[in-house]
Amino acid sequence: DIIDTAVGAGSFKTLATAFTAAGLVETLKGSGPFTVFAPTDEAFAKLPKGTLEALLADKAALTKVLTYHVVSGNVLAADVVKLTKATTVQGSTVKIKSNKQGVRVNDANVVKTDVLATNGVIHVIDTVLIPR
Repeated sequence: DIIDTAVGAGSFKTLATAFTAAGLVETLKGSGPFTVFAPTDEAFAKLPKGTLEALLADKAALTKVLTYHVVSGNVLAADVVKLTKATTVQGSTVKIKSNKQGVRVNDANVVKTDVLATNGVIHVIDTVLIPR
């Protein structure tokens, strides 16, 4: 599933910790399907000092940020490149821009696509998405 696949990849320790703190593990182990734009540990490290700690201490804010990274459905890279936006589970939309250089979701670069899981797909991004 999404959680086990992310944990097994080894570069999503912070994301896994955040999903646990927000109480979203069981949801993302559910039937889905889900598409997760998953920030790497390095992406979380780029957040301004104290931001991650503040989010981990505020479950509501953390949940809002994490669900902003999740789209309902199984949206593979071949479909993502055809989109200009997507509605997240959080309720807001993310902008999607595709060009020769690659795909961006808001200000994040998609660095790896189509990491398949039994209940969806993960696209790896280099920046944490923060909803307005």
